[in-house]
Amino acid sequence: MSDFPRHSQDSERDESSAPPALHRFGMARRDFFKVLGSGVMILLVLDRALAQEESGGTRRRGGGSSRRPQELAAWLHIGEDGTVTVFTGKVEVGQNIRTSLTQVVAEELHAPIGSIRLLMGDTDLTPFDAGTFGSRTTPDMAVQLRKVSATAREALIDLAAERWKADRTSLIAVDCKIIQSGTNRSISFGELTKGEKLLKQVLENAPTTPASAWKIAGTSVLKIDGHNFVTGKHRYTPDLTVAEMLHGRVLRPVAFGATLSSLDAKDAEALRGVTVVREGDFIGVTAPSESLAAHALSLLRAEWKMEAQPSEKDFFDSMAASASVSAESDANGSSSDSDSIPSEKTRRGVYTVAYIAHAPLEPRAALAEWKGDKLTVWTGTQRPFGVRSELAQAFRIPEERIRVIMPDTGSGYGGKHTGDAAIEAARLAKEAGKPVKLVWTREEEFTWAYFRPAGLIKVTGGTTADGKLTHWDFHNYNSGPSGIQCPYDVPKPKTEYHPAHSPLRQGSYRALASTANNFARESHIDELAREVKIDPLEFRLKNMKDPRIRAVLQAAADEFGWGAKKSGPDRGVGIAAGLEKGSYLATCVEVSIDRSGGDVRVIRVVQAFECGAILNPEHLRSLNEGAIVQGIGGALFEAIKFENGKILNPRFAQYRVPRFSGVPTLKVVLLDRKDLPSAGAGETPIIGIAPAIGNAICDATGVRLRSLPLVPNGWEASLRGHVSTIEKIDSMSCHSMARNRNTDPYLAGVKT
Repeated sequence: MSDFPRHSQDSERDESSAPPALHRFGMARRDFFKVLGSGVMILLVLDRALAQEESGGTRRRGGGSSRRPQELAAWLHIGEDGTVTVFTGKVEVGQNIRTSLTQVVAEELHAPIGSIRLLMGDTDLTPFDAGTFGSRTTPDMAVQLRKVSATAREALIDLAAERWKADRTSLIAVDCKIIQSGTNRSISFGELTKGEKLLKQVLENAPTTPASAWKIAGTSVLKIDGHNFVTGKHRYTPDLTVAEMLHGRVLRPVAFGATLSSLDAKDAEALRGVTVVREGDFIGVTAPSESLAAHALSLLRAEWKMEAQPSEKDFFDSMAASASVSAESDANGSSSDSDSIPSEKTRRGVYTVAYIAHAPLEPRAALAEWKGDKLTVWTGTQRPFGVRSELAQAFRIPEERIRVIMPDTGSGYGGKHTGDAAIEAARLAKEAGKPVKLVWTREEEFTWAYFRPAGLIKVTGGTTADGKLTHWDFHNYNSGPSGIQCPYDVPKPKTEYHPAHSPLRQGSYRALASTANNFARESHIDELAREVKIDPLEFRLKNMKDPRIRAVLQAAADEFGWGAKKSGPDRGVGIAAGLEKGSYLATCVEVSIDRSGGDVRVIRVVQAFECGAILNPEHLRSLNEGAIVQGIGGALFEAIKFENGKILNPRFAQYRVPRFSGVPTLKVVLLDRKDLPSAGAGETPIIGIAPAIGNAICDATGVRLRSLPLVPNGWEASLRGHVSTIEKIDSMSCHSMARNRNTDPYLAGVKT
């Protein structure tokens, strides 16, 4: 069995949580005797909740607690030179929130973009923030900073009115100045504040600008610091250096759950400048250079004890068995729905989703430095304050003695919630007595990071002959509940998430389980439409009342030319729709099938997207395009392969991701709803592409593929593998079918 405990990791309320840390360290021996020598004995209770309380986990800097500070000065400061510094615990991981948040500040403060500097993700300087996840930056932090900036603007007008003894209504803020109408009077923000704090409370009802009147927000402002990124000037965590810095590496077990039997470190310890660190099963080395650290690591001779673990080929068999037990329990404990509408056509389907890796170009990295009893760590993470808590728990020190700084990082996709590299670098630095930088290798990133959860989804849907949904029963096993609710109009739909044991470490991924659930739902909706011979777009519109999702469906279809004659043989078109986290989308796809060579190619994609009032149209378009390309990988070929506790494809040479040569023609249609609040858009754009591709493949071939990835080894191999997988799942379910055929809607009518 894996040493990682069971995790669902996917409910909205726990979205900020992360898989457990890889390491937890005890009190150093010398520190233990220091405590005993003082005449006081402390019992260290290892319960996680108590350990967090002891470490200061319930207290927060940057505002003093997890409560959002009301003091204006905690959020915004205007220097004597007029520079506006804004503080937020959110972080930039490539989604361009540094730009969009700067835009809303500029809009409300009436200041030029160039005068504003965002200080992000520094636990000593910014207000506490649970993390950058869940598409919450725009609907939450952007709203907060609008209030902050509007409050500051009004406070500056008050200062000018008092200074000039002028009628306040005659004063306006323009370009970092307060100007008095009808006169030549003006004064800069910096002259007014003289660099002092604005001693005001953030106004909950601050007079913010409506979206219809935006002048800076809502426009395609260029990416802040974009020049630094494209020229290589920006310094990511792996680029950072400090005086006397050493380089670290960690010895990994040969498999998940393996425990150390013995270690021979004498050859590594004989190297000049090398320190070998061992605590329990944690083994690492430090050295003056990366190459020497890698060499020292290679000289360690470790013996590991292993236990047999599940393999990839057994995983869905096990999942199907769990699903059968759950189905039996549900059937025995539920009453029949006597007033449900009879279905003239019923379809049942089993859909599977593989584990996939986040595959960020920037792997996990951290630079740790101890100065006295104060620890500073630079690391790429979506949760700086969460990493601070992990460090406090790992080393059993108060959070007030830890500072986490997050340089703008090269992507996360939900995969950088944990502080694994930070903890490892800090442990090595503590032993070495010098700063240590640790950068995970690509193999480590693919193996020891967590994965998007795999899952199995069972769906039963019913429809009348004229295309009205009558029944919906949807069960997700393991991959998660996000996006599980059915957006279609169907009487008494049943949707349920069933946690399951995972053989691999799993956690958040862009859009969470919405991709899996949307794939299964939109594939099954397409199956029902084809069952009653109704156009898939028409079928969706017939069963959908929500005007926002109808609008994106129609917009995508119109731009795509839905209903037109196919452009060639072995071509197919597909459509899918969805909503998640306040955003709506519809995706249309055209694919081509090379039956002789086995290649499935996405030719073009049209995606209509609506997330309320748009803050930056060009960046929103880029988010959609990037999500589509990323989603093509998970739809067609991305999958983690594992056997007996080992990852079998831990390199880009073995784990295929989308390439430039495979990028289709992309068209993104944005629906700007200035009458609606802005919603987040970092995740939802990925959820439509997989089902749309699957539906297009079915349109081209008449074959329904129900497993993601759809064609990891080409068309013919996927067709054979798909049939084999479903036969296995059905076989595993047979033991309960006979007992449950009359009560379990999934099993009713199925022959054994």
